[in-house]
Amino acid sequence: MTTYLVTGASGQLGRLTVQALLEQGVAASDVVATARNTDAIADLAALGVVTRAADYTDPTSLKEAFAGVDRALLVSSSAVGERVAQHANVIDAARDAGVELLGYTSITRADTAQMILAGEHRATEDLLAASGLPVVLLRNSWYLENYTAQVATALEHGVVLGAAGAGRVSAATRADFAAAAAAALVADDQAGRVHELGGDTAFTLEEYAATLAAESGRPVAYQDLPAPELSAALVGAGLPEPYADVLADSDLGLARGELLVDSGDLSRLIGRPTTTPAEAIRAALA
Repeated sequence: MTTYLVTGASGQLGRLTVQALLEQGVAASDVVATARNTDAIADLAALGVVTRAADYTDPTSLKEAFAGVDRALLVSSSAVGERVAQHANVIDAARDAGVELLGYTSITRADTAQMILAGEHRATEDLLAASGLPVVLLRNSWYLENYTAQVATALEHGVVLGAAGAGRVSAATRADFAAAAAAALVADDQAGRVHELGGDTAFTLEEYAATLAAESGRPVAYQDLPAPELSAALVGAGLPEPYADVLADSDLGLARGELLVDSGDLSRLIGRPTTTPAEAIRAALA
């Protein structure tokens, strides 16, 4: 019997990974889902999943959560700027628990990418390498939901804004990335592996806008902006300025090819083609 732990299970990717483990045939009683507040994952407990409170900033809670765990997935923290210290606490807890495999949700080309978001992932990967733990790196490209969550706004204004030029992105759905994480956790040949994960259908933001127009039957164009102007537009839409700057910087990374993946690792891990942009847009429109 192998026990699997997924951190951050109250978040979208963590929750989907728990569900994917169950779909892989892992018994609910062999899955541990953690969250800062277990009330947020009561639905998983109702399925028979073991739920434990764990806070990335609280080493004691992490130590208790990891007790008796064989394999674990560290879902990267959403606290940009504080991730490395938080991840270090999780890595320490996993090492002290003697886990036989620790997965980490990193970012595409984390070792070479210049975008701001890659820095904390690269530092975390360095911590993992120094930990002595058997590790599998799941370097995820962009979520398709980063775009489809904005469908209503894009249709209202008839425009998709970006600063990515003609850069291509290998975005995939959270569900696809979660299925890959679950597949890597249950497999017996993953220690030391680095998976560059992205959708089978790479696209430019101009192509995304065209697909949105075709699927919705409404005019949508892509407007490419200088990064400072994109950041200002995002601030105008209500985003905090530091976060807007990070998103605009990520589009520059997209333009440089830092979110483009041609490895086929994602579809190979999940055993099927990845969700296409058109399928994701259709689901969002529905």
